[in-house]
Amino acid sequence: MRKLTSDQELVQAAGANIGELIDDLDKSFPGMKDRLCDQNGSVRRFVNIFLNDEDIRFLDDKATAVKEGDEVSIVPAIAGG
Repeated sequence: MRKLTSDQELVQAAGANIGELIDDLDKSFPGMKDRLCDQNGSVRRFVNIFLNDEDIRFLDDKATAVKEGDEVSIVPAIAGG
């Protein structure tokens, strides 16, 4: 994902929920949404998104509300053998 952010580890985004944050990230870093979401708009299986260390899949997924000061981490899954 850092290729899209010019190798920035931390970036800022705005939105009331995770879905809006993803849309805002895509405005600042075109192609980000395609990397994070599938053709139906759902977060891809191999992408893990955490809100303050909580997996959004166990919260409200993309509808998970965010507030000022929250930390959202995007962690692509790593597979191999």
